[in-house]
Amino acid sequence: MNPYLSISDEVRKAIADNRPVVALESTIISHGMPYPQNVETAMRVEKTVRDNGAIPATIAILGGKLCAGIAPEQIEYLGKKGLTVNKASRRDLPVLLAKKEDGATTVATTMIIAALAGIRVFATGGIGGVHRGAETTMDISADLEELAQTPVAVVCAGAKSILDLGLTLEYLETKGVPVIGYGTDELPAFYCQKSGFPVDYRLDTPEQIAAAIHVKEACHLAGGMLIANPIPDAYAMPETEMNACIDQAVQAAANQGVKGKALTPFLLDKIKTLTDGRSLEANIELVLNNAVLGARIAKALCAIR
Repeated sequence: MNPYLSISDEVRKAIADNRPVVALESTIISHGMPYPQNVETAMRVEKTVRDNGAIPATIAILGGKLCAGIAPEQIEYLGKKGLTVNKASRRDLPVLLAKKEDGATTVATTMIIAALAGIRVFATGGIGGVHRGAETTMDISADLEELAQTPVAVVCAGAKSILDLGLTLEYLETKGVPVIGYGTDELPAFYCQKSGFPVDYRLDTPEQIAAAIHVKEACHLAGGMLIANPIPDAYAMPETEMNACIDQAVQAAANQGVKGKALTPFLLDKIKTLTDGRSLEANIELVLNNAVLGARIAKALCAIR
């Protein structure tokens, strides 16, 4: 047993009994939204997973432990601490664990902990990727490298639209990560249903996606799989409006010298202001939508097994 890994009793039993489990990240709690919306959203996402027949496993680092499945009071704790919680990616794990500190897990770190716990499906909002201007800054999210090596299927609304989506897809192709469109031929762009970039394959049912995940595991092919699930039509933002807001937010970040871990939270907050809060509502709804699909895929994968 890994001495740094803590799996809740509910999650451990579900895995042992071949019942569906869906991993959920915690950066969205501490860094993605203000309190109390962050906690309310996290609890709604967990409930959505349960309502669709799976067990939620919100993942975080607490007191130097890699936790798969945390209690409501621990979600409240992360929500109240907010931006003071360490935003933890792969590189941060050794130091945070050694110092027995807390950390909110990014997509990359959530994948690592989910894989250690035996969870194979993870639902989130959007993945990180290649940032605009990365050809000079080399600002590329560790999420992409994790997708290349860690065997977890990530259900998301595509890559965050603040990124260079074309370069992000090129990077994933180089790393051999399948990009699957759920009911779509086109990569969704987080707030928007379309981006203009094609996915590798379109699959129209959770069962088809689960079969692909199963085959990937059975053939011992390294890495994960990206499941791109468009935001529901009722909450999708107009592409022209969002592109204009994103351009303004990116320019503001450049003017203020915002970089690294601080960049994504800065951009999301700026976009929320520019859209009068509508982007935050869209963010919440797309996460809930991904939780539904994640639960259905996890159920179908257990049925195969």
